[in-house]
Amino acid sequence: MEKQKEERANRLREHVKILPSQPGVYRFLDKEGNIIYIGKAKNLKNRVSQYFHSPQSLSPKTKVMTSKIEEIEHTVVESEEDALLLENNLIKKFLPRYNVMLKDSKSYPWICVRNEPFPRVLLTRKFVKDGSLYFGPYSSASHAYSLLELISSLYYLRSCKLNLSEENIRTKRYRPCLDYHLGKCKAPCAGLFKSNAYALQIESIKLILKGESGSIIRHFREEMIKAASSLRFEEAQRYKEKIEVIERHYSKSMVVSQTVTNVDVFSLAFENNLAFGNFIRVINGSIIQSLNLEFRMPIEEEPAVILTLFIAEIRSKYGPLSPEIIVPFRPDSNFPECSIKIPVRGEKLKLLDLSKKNSVLFKSEKLRQEEMLRPQEHKERAMAALAKDLNLPDLPRHIECFDNSNIQGKYAVAACVVFKEGVPSKNDYRHFNIKRVVGANDFATMKEVVNRRYSRLLAENSPLPQLVVIDGGRGQLNFAWEALRELGLEDKIRLAGIAKRMEEIFIPGDPDPLFLDKNSASLRLIMNMRDEAHRFGIKHHRNLRSKGQIESSISSVKGIGKKSEQKLLTKYKSLRAIKSAAQQEIETLIGKRAAFLLRSWLESESSDTRDTNL
Repeated sequence: MEKQKEERANRLREHVKILPSQPGVYRFLDKEGNIIYIGKAKNLKNRVSQYFHSPQSLSPKTKVMTSKIEEIEHTVVESEEDALLLENNLIKKFLPRYNVMLKDSKSYPWICVRNEPFPRVLLTRKFVKDGSLYFGPYSSASHAYSLLELISSLYYLRSCKLNLSEENIRTKRYRPCLDYHLGKCKAPCAGLFKSNAYALQIESIKLILKGESGSIIRHFREEMIKAASSLRFEEAQRYKEKIEVIERHYSKSMVVSQTVTNVDVFSLAFENNLAFGNFIRVINGSIIQSLNLEFRMPIEEEPAVILTLFIAEIRSKYGPLSPEIIVPFRPDSNFPECSIKIPVRGEKLKLLDLSKKNSVLFKSEKLRQEEMLRPQEHKERAMAALAKDLNLPDLPRHIECFDNSNIQGKYAVAACVVFKEGVPSKNDYRHFNIKRVVGANDFATMKEVVNRRYSRLLAENSPLPQLVVIDGGRGQLNFAWEALRELGLEDKIRLAGIAKRMEEIFIPGDPDPLFLDKNSASLRLIMNMRDEAHRFGIKHHRNLRSKGQIESSISSVKGIGKKSEQKLLTKYKSLRAIKSAAQQEIETLIGKRAAFLLRSWLESESSDTRDTNL
């Protein structure tokens, strides 16, 4: 078996040596002849050789992919631009297992100008290459519907599905419908509206859908002035109303700046093997389009590669790019028709920040949706993200978290909560009453409970966690690390601390704290454990404090011994519960004489309280 693997590797290395040093697209095939990965390259030989000559630099998932390669195919093209286009088309055709996959936006609405005589303008969710013009997609149907309402209020468009051929119109096959009588359509079906006049409407509608409303307003204003000069005041009023409708609609669009004209903005937010992209199109200073797309990465890819795929997808599917595109970092390919800018200040930076905000919110929304609809997949993703962020060798399927509680050193307790497979395992939760530490010393308390917890697990030969989280800063973390080191577990258990002030993560031996994305699944998992440990510890601390108060109070009642005191503590838990209990019930529990003494004491306590209040 090993010999076969070595022979395969040598054969592939020899193949790589004869690859051309030109731009092109390469394809990896498995032993069944299926394409498992498609990539582009400025230099085919240099790019493909990276998979075989430096395997130690590959991620684990990429190593799995390379182990399945049996054949390499390639196609040479003229330029890097052609390679990008060919790669995009081949990925969509073959859907290779290890390529980044765009989660298609088929559910997004489009506005379609139909390819037919006297074209209809309508909303659709299907993109069909039938010669029709499509504008969009729009991130919300309400935006698309508002544009259609604007268009229908400005122009006379047909809504019927009749075949308006020249023959049918000439022979008067159809009669005007209700829309004609309502003033919504000028009945081209009956020959009452000429095709050239209808075509002028369609050209104006295309400009509106492209966001170029300025030229439409100028045209309407010129026609309004002409009509008023010719004393056609009703016609002038109609043009004035149309101008107001357009201005009112576009006033709802977000105006970016008079200095930012026609630009496209791209940003990405990453979460483990997912990327969430936001695309914004700005025309004449206004945002006319915003779209979110999700990408899945079966193997690790550089952010620049994902950005290139994102831009290429927008260009190939939604039309030509604007003359200038704004990005957070450079893509790994050039787009010759565009000027690529990475802003550092000014209005364009504000626009990029807006796009980043949208991509982060889109990521959060998708992850919350996944948590509700696919909880198991979400848990796996959270553990994988935590393993990556903390550089753990394996998924942390067993995690424990510690928290301390005390009041000026009194009633000092600690709590240990256990998460297995990303969820609380409440049967494994443990409380600790502090025995060796005197006074308020959080550091020594943490060392004691960590030592007690894992010395017991070692003695019982129980499974150890992959990760231990300490609620506290570097001080508590160092003492917990010292406890693990004394037990010889420093290489078997990974340790991390979380501080409340800025939710920074501390790692033993690392002088700098780790700041995770506030919306990341890994930080949310750590914070969830920290909060659960705090809740569990406070509950025990409160019960212990209440028990201590009862003990100190009842022990002061003459005539009630230790056994009676213990019975009362076991049954009632608090003084309030004892006060509200029936006298006969207390007599049954501790006897008539002790019950009488207790009741007398409780009544005197209540009388003293009333006198004080008075």
